[in-house]
Amino acid sequence: MSGGPDKTPPAHHVPGGGYRNLAVEFRPRSLGEVLRWRWQATLDGKPFPPQAPTPQVAPDLAHLLANRGAAQQPGVTWLGHATALVQLGGISLLTDPVFSERCSPLPFAGPKRHQPPGIALADLPHIELVLVSHNHYDHLDAASVQALARQPGGPPQFIVPLGLKAWFAKLGIVNCIELDWWQAHTLPAAKGDVTVELVPAQHWSARGLGDRMATLWGGFAVFAPDCHLFYAGDTAYSREFAHMRERYAPRQSPEHGGGFDLALLPIGAYEPRWFMGTQHINVEEALRIHRDLGAKRSLGLHWGTFALADEAVDEPPRELARQRPASGLSEAEFFVTAIGETRRLPAREHPHGG
Repeated sequence: MSGGPDKTPPAHHVPGGGYRNLAVEFRPRSLGEVLRWRWQATLDGKPFPPQAPTPQVAPDLAHLLANRGAAQQPGVTWLGHATALVQLGGISLLTDPVFSERCSPLPFAGPKRHQPPGIALADLPHIELVLVSHNHYDHLDAASVQALARQPGGPPQFIVPLGLKAWFAKLGIVNCIELDWWQAHTLPAAKGDVTVELVPAQHWSARGLGDRMATLWGGFAVFAPDCHLFYAGDTAYSREFAHMRERYAPRQSPEHGGGFDLALLPIGAYEPRWFMGTQHINVEEALRIHRDLGAKRSLGLHWGTFALADEAVDEPPRELARQRPASGLSEAEFFVTAIGETRRLPAREHPHGG
C-alpha cells in the first residue's frame, strides 16, 4: 500500500517521484547500449526470420459472445502478443490490449504485426475489465483503449499501475483505477466478487526519453469464485514469484481449490540476454515462475506478433517444447495456443475459491 503522511514510503517509491525495482536494481539502457545491440544484431542478421507464420485460427465467436453471466465457463483466448481475452467470474477481461498495426509512437514506423489480432475490436464480447501492466507501446496502445472506452454498452473498468490514471484522463477515459503493488480493487460480477490485485514485476516504464520509471509497472492476480488468474505483464525473474505463492497460500490451499488456475506468462523477447535479462524472462525462467507460483497451468504469451528481440518470433514455442520435459511439466500444464484459439478451463471446485 502507498505510504500516508505519517508512514514511510514503500521501498519501490523513489523519493522525489518515480519508482524502482526491489529484487534487482534496473538501469535503463543507454542510447550507446541500444545502438551496440542493434548494430550487432544487424551484423548477425537478427532477428532471425520465422520458420513459419504464427499459427492462427478463426475465433469461436459464437461461444465467446454467449459465454456470459452465471453460466459462464472460464476460458482464455490468445489475441496476439500480450493481449488475452479471459472469461471468468461472469465477466470478460482483456490484458494489455494492443490491436493497432504497430507498437510504436509513430503510425508509420516501429515494430509491425506479423499476424492480425485474433479477434477484431468490433467483434469482441462486451469487455467489463481491462488490465494494463505498464506503459510500453507493445502493452499500452492509445487507439485500442480509446476504442474499448467507446464500446457499445459502456466502457470497461480500466485498472492500471500508479501514475497512469492521468494518461488515461488525457484521452477522456475516466473509468480508471490505479493501484500500487499489493493494492486491490473488487468488482461485483455475476458469479460473485472479482478481486484484482497489482503485484510486483521486475521491469520499467517509459513512453519517451524523459519519463523513464515515472509510472509504476506490475502484474495482476485476479481472484474470482470460479477461476484464479495470474498475469505477469513484462518481467525479469525475481524472488517475488515465490513470495506470491506464500502470500496467497491461505486463499489457495487445497481446501480452497489450490493455486492459480491459469498463469499468463511471457516467453518471448529474451535475446540477447546481456540486454534483455534484467527486463524480460526467457523460457527457462518462465518455467521456473510457473513452479514458483504453484500454478495449475500456464499459457505462454509475448511471442509470434511483434519482432522485439533477436530471437525469431516463432522460436519461443520451440524452445518451450525443448525445455518442458526436463522441467517435469506436461504440455497440458504449460502450453501455447494459436492466435484466436480458445482454451476452456475447469471451474474451481471449492465454492469459496474466490
